[in-house]
Amino acid sequence: MSTTTLAAGTTPATTSAGRAARPGVTFGRLVVAEWIKFRSLRSTWWTLALAVLGMVGISLIFSIGVRSNAVTAEGDEGSMLGVLVIVFGYSAAQLALAVLGALSITGEYSTGMIRSTLTAAPRRLPALWAKLLVLTVVTVVVSVVGLTLSYLVTLPLLSGTGVSLDFGDSETVRAIAGVPLYLTAITLLAFAIGAIMRHSAGAITTTLGIMLVLPMVFSILGVFFSWAARVAAYLPTTAGEQIMSFGGMSGGGMVSDVSLAPWAGIGLLGGYVVVLLAVAAVLMRRRDA
Repeated sequence: MSTTTLAAGTTPATTSAGRAARPGVTFGRLVVAEWIKFRSLRSTWWTLALAVLGMVGISLIFSIGVRSNAVTAEGDEGSMLGVLVIVFGYSAAQLALAVLGALSITGEYSTGMIRSTLTAAPRRLPALWAKLLVLTVVTVVVSVVGLTLSYLVTLPLLSGTGVSLDFGDSETVRAIAGVPLYLTAITLLAFAIGAIMRHSAGAITTTLGIMLVLPMVFSILGVFFSWAARVAAYLPTTAGEQIMSFGGMSGGGMVSDVSLAPWAGIGLLGGYVVVLLAVAAVLMRRRDA
């Protein structure tokens, strides 16, 4: 570039057309930045490891129980036990992933890093969606890894018991594929609550209350009031768990007459997530960092 051109008002940071040569903040760059932040935290790896260990550990305990008690099954019973052995570990993984979902957003508010993030991305919402994308991909990958390891670990123990998985059966495929769907929805639910509350302890407590305490309360009320069972079917976790149901059983227990259909249940859980994310997006645009 000549001295005359520089004197005319352009700089080495601009092109002859007057456009910045240095690219600005794109969504792709935000995703990369969020991934770097996400993987740089020790808490991320601890919670992911606990999620996988929880899935594999519970499946292993289940299969050891089947083997030790010389349980033998045939036909539909064997398929049902096979699905439950592989799927039931979600109950432990969901706790670790819910904590991860909340911390992935509230951690930045507690450290003050959110101000740097929003300075780099003043439109704010792209940064929120970038965090969401990273969290979603990681949760799906971890869920699939946990399922695969659960299957590989329990397969030798279940040999000769009649407990098996029929991957040609659509109900089996739906129940197993439902694990990453459910765990991702729960993780994003916690993320949305964290984005709304902006406080780690409050977000984690609220999320675990929704997941564990509310179903327990309505289960107790259901003993005395018939309406409680109908309401309980529409709770986030109770509804979402139906995607993993098989042969009249789900990870949360028996499928009752008031339980939602599998896809309706996971759809309702997804609806809760969408509504909370919409609230989080509005608040992020309006509130100070």
